[in-house]
Amino acid sequence: MALQESLDRFKKQQEKCQSTLTSIASKKAAATPRAVPAAASRAPAPAVKFSNDTERLQHINSIRKGPVGAQIKRVIDLLLETRQAFTPELINEACYVDVNANKAVFDSLRNNPKVHYDGKRFSYKSKHALKDKNQLRTLIRKFSEGIPVIDLKDSYPTVMEDLQALKAAGDIWLLSNFDSQEDIAYPNDPKLPSSKVDDDLKHFFRGIELPRDMLDIEKDLQKNGMKPATDTAKRRAMAQSQGIQAKSKPKKKKNEISKRTKLTNSHLPELFKTLKN
Repeated sequence: MALQESLDRFKKQQEKCQSTLTSIASKKAAATPRAVPAAASRAPAPAVKFSNDTERLQHINSIRKGPVGAQIKRVIDLLLETRQAFTPELINEACYVDVNANKAVFDSLRNNPKVHYDGKRFSYKSKHALKDKNQLRTLIRKFSEGIPVIDLKDSYPTVMEDLQALKAAGDIWLLSNFDSQEDIAYPNDPKLPSSKVDDDLKHFFRGIELPRDMLDIEKDLQKNGMKPATDTAKRRAMAQSQGIQAKSKPKKKKNEISKRTKLTNSHLPELFKTLKN
């Protein structure tokens, strides 16, 4: 009986010691700081991620803050390329020019000679309202003295191709103007009366001897009230200022006889009195 009591007391002491050791270990673990890896403590801050639309918004902002003339050009280019009518809202969506928010742009477009405004929509306005090749041919025939191609080139998208087609068909002539270096379209209507030039007049015209110097030709034209197509004096002055010398005509080599010349008419000595040594 005494032995059993001693064993019970020993077990209680063992349990008490075990609990004491456990509590001491837990307190020590709580007091000890956890080690943090150096790489984790120095991790860089995450980069700021911009919206994918940022670049487009910056582009729109630069257009709207740009000069009024640049914004007007964007709108006119849009109207010319599409040949459609646009409301201010559609213009804003297509080329980012806010017409309603910019009074200067709105007023300039409304009064621009290349733009038609019907109160709601803007559209491109060409000098001549043409739609096809037939209308183009009819218009050119009304201008017997010719019509500049620059006045026709924005009439409709394929007008330049139609001009070449009319030229190939013999309906019109395309000639260059020496003053402006621009093409002029002339009608070639077979219904127009043709004039016959007298042969004597042709002979007289071809027999006129022209001066050798272009300056003299230009002076004669001016005397007769005509404007020369060239300006030789100006061209020569520009060439001289740039250090370009006028090309001199090569002198013709005289056919002289020397001792090296093979003589076939030696029986006629009077022909060789000028024989060079």
